[in-house]
Amino acid sequence: MPNKMTERYTVTQKYLMTRGQAINFPARFFNANLKKNEVFGVVIDIPMSPTVLTTMVCFVNGAANLYFNNGGEYTGASQKYRNLVQATHTLVVNSGQLIPKCEKTKTYDLPKGKTHNIFLLTKNAVYHTEIKPGIIPEDEPELRTFYVLYQRVLNELRSCQLKDDAEKRRQA
Repeated sequence: MPNKMTERYTVTQKYLMTRGQAINFPARFFNANLKKNEVFGVVIDIPMSPTVLTTMVCFVNGAANLYFNNGGEYTGASQKYRNLVQATHTLVVNSGQLIPKCEKTKTYDLPKGKTHNIFLLTKNAVYHTEIKPGIIPEDEPELRTFYVLYQRVLNELRSCQLKDDAEKRRQA
């Protein structure tokens, strides 16, 4: 548990493995005709509190999953909820605009403090940038648009969770 904004989050081995698999997911599962720098996946580390780190994994096919540093997860919603698939697809296909603001990377450090890590997955490379929520400059429209789009996916995931919880209660 980080007690200073520069310390690392406590994570489980399951979380690290799942996150690593998502970042290194092969492009060939989506489309053999992907262009070299066409984004097929987005992985975003989102600090939720000083002790909770969430990683949202989105793919061009509309799949979106959440993984938590304590080993928990929320997966499979895109198989049931069309709004989630649409929001996720929109995020991924528009994320290529962010590549000029990114650097190619082969290291996938966890975020420090409240910074959101963003990894864009392409056939050619993994690209990385960061967003500091609340401090996105006016002259960074690509970052602002990307932030809005991934907040929309997060909202859809939350809505799906609430619907799933309500369904479980009805069945109980």
